[in-house]
This record gives sequence, structure tokens and C-alpha cells, in this order.
Amino acid sequence: MCDTLIATKSATTSGVAIFGKNSDRPPNEGQHLAYFPAVNGASAANSRLKCTYIEIPQAERTNAVLLSKPFWMWGAEMGVNERGLVIGNEAVYSKVPANKEPALLGMDMLRIALERTATPREALQIIIDLLEQYGQGGNCASHGESMFYHNSFLIANADDAWVLETVDKHWAAKQVRDVYSISNCLTIGDQFELASPGLVQFALQKGFSKSAPQFNYAKDYSDFLFTNFGKGRARRATTTSLLEQKNGRFDSQAMMATLRHHNDVGFDPQTTSFTSVDVCMHAGFGPIHISQSTASMVVYLDGGTPIIFATGTSAPCTSIFKPMWMDTFTSLSASLGPVPTSQADPNSLYWTHERLHRATLLNYPERIRTYASDRDVLENKFTQSALTLAGGDVKERADFSAQCFQEAAQAEQEWIKRVEQVPARKRILSTSAWNTFNKKAGMPEVR
Repeated sequence: MCDTLIATKSATTSGVAIFGKNSDRPPNEGQHLAYFPAVNGASAANSRLKCTYIEIPQAERTNAVLLSKPFWMWGAEMGVNERGLVIGNEAVYSKVPANKEPALLGMDMLRIALERTATPREALQIIIDLLEQYGQGGNCASHGESMFYHNSFLIANADDAWVLETVDKHWAAKQVRDVYSISNCLTIGDQFELASPGLVQFALQKGFSKSAPQFNYAKDYSDFLFTNFGKGRARRATTTSLLEQKNGRFDSQAMMATLRHHNDVGFDPQTTSFTSVDVCMHAGFGPIHISQSTASMVVYLDGGTPIIFATGTSAPCTSIFKPMWMDTFTSLSASLGPVPTSQADPNSLYWTHERLHRATLLNYPERIRTYASDRDVLENKFTQSALTLAGGDVKERADFSAQCFQEAAQAEQEWIKRVEQVPARKRILSTSAWNTFNKKAGMPEVR
């Protein structure tokens, strides 16, 4: 379960488009920030590119990309390229069964589009071409788990934004104006600019639609079980409402706050309903709570070198968005540590933060209060300084970004001490679920 949002330049205070996404994945699936430089002359005769499951022809030139990606797959949940193009994807479910045979994952298509295109319209077209030539399919989970789904994409740059929603090799696309969000549900109804040939006819043949004039892509193609129990429509209604409330006045911090949103004022993940879901998702007991927000990203699309605010860690409510730029990312290798896997590693950024996150969950209402205000103050300082430095000297920005990561790490170490001084209130079902997650990851005891 994920959520991806865009506030176009007409909807923001600064006149700069802002993208945001939470990536919801299994809690022990390490996700990391990864930079891949541009390559010229990458294509030799018969050169092939190995994606997660299949190979495709290599491109002659690729853009530099900064990705947030699960450790085991070639593709990525979200990312930005050197041309200022950003893409996030979502799992969507349909009456048409998802293909279980190895093909391109939606995350693979996302990365390919970032590496090979410069504008949303170009990215849209290359994903369509890939979809039609190779199809989408294969297991979207690792380590004995199974997830199969179709994909939707939100594609944007400083001046343009599109939504592309796919079901197998069928698709529809619409241009975004003002604000938009996508989640684990089809959102495009009968208003779309582009669509695959036969989209309506296939729905009529299968009995999804009664007639062509009544055709509604989201209504007719959506399944009942996963679309409803995943609460994609409810989460999308929440994010859309939050976007609309600040339409014309939206900024980076509003996007961060939206990604942190919990429905209940006195939110406690240990006592919430087994079927409840939030924009900021925490794993726990029950089939719906087997995933959580494992990474979050906000991109300030200023038309130059975008400012990327990323957590590099799970649960945005317990994390700090830290600023970086494409041309400064290599300075952060020491701050990120080794690529996280499914096993706890105290040297990686992802797993270092998990100690704070998982400890906070043991008494969320009381423990989050020990550091939430400090989190906001520190993050506000990072954000405002990054906006001031935008377009400035590369070394100054690189040093600043590294300093932010260092300050964030130091702050989290202090916050862990505070959290552990507040008594835990363990609930049986939630504790049982997290004991299982921790045991599988080899996670030291969380207090």
C-alpha cells in the first residue's frame, strides 16, 4: 500500500511543483537511496540490460538517476533523474488477473523511463511501449512472500504531470492540473486524454461494462477484494482532501506533513482496527498490516537541479526528511552505510532507524511526543536552508547535505534514549506480530 502525490506549480506558494510519495513494503525489506551516473555509449552490438527478471536491449545513453529501491530488485519505487523528471508507482488491482510469469515489474519500467527520457510525456510513452512489448508481471515480493499486481504511475517535472494507470497491457492516461494523488486503486474514470486501443471493447467483451457510453475505467476494471480491503480509495480521499485544502498555498513542508498523516488524533498503531490503514502506514497484526511505509520522498521541482528531501528510513512520522541533490549525492555514502537487506544491520541507515521506529511503536502516543517537536524544528531548519542554497555552489550544498544527515543521526540517537525512558505498553497481538518481524530480521530486543 502506497500513496503518490503531486502539487503542480499552479498549486504551490512558490510556483514550484512538489512531488511526494510513501513506499509501503514489508517491514524487513530494506529500502535504500541509490545513485546511478549517466552513461554514454552504453549500447554495444547486441548489448542487453538485465532487469529484475528479464533482459531488454540496452540504451545508447542513460540519464543519471537517484532512486529509492528495495534491495533485491533492479527497479525502484520512486526516483528522479538529472533532467528533473520524477516518477512514483502504485500497485493496483483488477478483475483482470495480474500476470505471474516473469516480465517487467512496474518498478523496472519506472527506472527505465527515468534513465531514458527527459519529460513526462516521453516517460509516459516509453512505459506504454515497454508494457506493450514485454508486459508487466512477476513476483513483486522477495524471501518467500508473494505479491502480484498491475501498476499505476504519477510522472512529473517542473511544468507538466501525468497519471498512467495500467491493467495488464491495457492502459489509460490523463494530464494533471493543480493537484492529484494516486493510491492502490484505479482513479481514472471516463475522463482521460489517452488510452490503449481496445480498452473499452475489452471491457464490453468481458462484461465489465454494460455499454460504451457508460464505460468507466476505474469502476469497470477494478476488482472488489484488494481494492476495497487495501483502502486505496479511502487513503486517496484523505490525500486529495489534504492537497485541496492547501491548493494554491502548498509547500514542501505541507507535503511532508501529508505523508505523515494519521487519521486519528490519538493514533496508536497497537490499538487501531485490524482493517484500518493510514497514509503513514505501520505494520502490525493482521493481513492488511503486513506492510509499512518503508521510505518517503519529497521532490522540489524547481526546473534546475531539484531538491530531494528523503528519509532513507521507514515511517515518516518517526523520521527526518533530509535534503540532497543529484550532483551532491556521492558525498553521502558514509552517512547511508551499506545497502540494507532483510537482516538487521546496525551499520545501515535503514536498520539504525528501525530501533527508534520499533521502540516508538511500543507506546506510540507517549513516546512520539518525546521528540516530534524536535523533529519538526530540525527538519524545518534543513528545509529552509536547502531552499536558500538551491542553485548554489556544489561543494557548499554537498557539505550541507552531509551535515544534515550527521545531525539527524545524532538527534535520533538522543531520541532513542528519551523513548526508552517512557514505559512500554505492549499489546498482545501487536507485540506478537512485531516479535515475529524482529525474529526474522535478527533484530536485537526492542524496549
